[in-house]
Amino acid sequence: MRPSIAASRASHLPSAAPSAAAAAKLVEKKKEYDAVSALERASALYLERISALADDCEVMADAGEAHGQVLAQWPRMFEILGQFLATRQQLEGDETPSDAPIGGERLVRLPIDELEKEAESKTS
Repeated sequence: MRPSIAASRASHLPSAAPSAAAAAKLVEKKKEYDAVSALERASALYLERISALADDCEVMADAGEAHGQVLAQWPRMFEILGQFLATRQQLEGDETPSDAPIGGERLVRLPIDELEKEAESKTS
């Protein structure tokens, strides 16, 4: 293979011109690098904001699901309230003693917390 003679070739331009062109090219590349760096930083910030927005959307989706579950219970709640009012009206209209059993469904309060405490104290 023949050695290259390009390194030993003398330039036809004055010596100041190549360094000025190289300096201009270096400045141009520096600007390009700065622009790419700024774009990378902006992209990272944008990604953080979009991730936070996605998290907020997930929270809102969970909240919407919870609201849906609550709203699904309202018809049953109105049914229970209707039964209570019907029972109360029936009691007010009747002249029977309060010891007489009432037919139909009845709301009953169960003291779950107290029962659990009693069960824990018996096992201890």
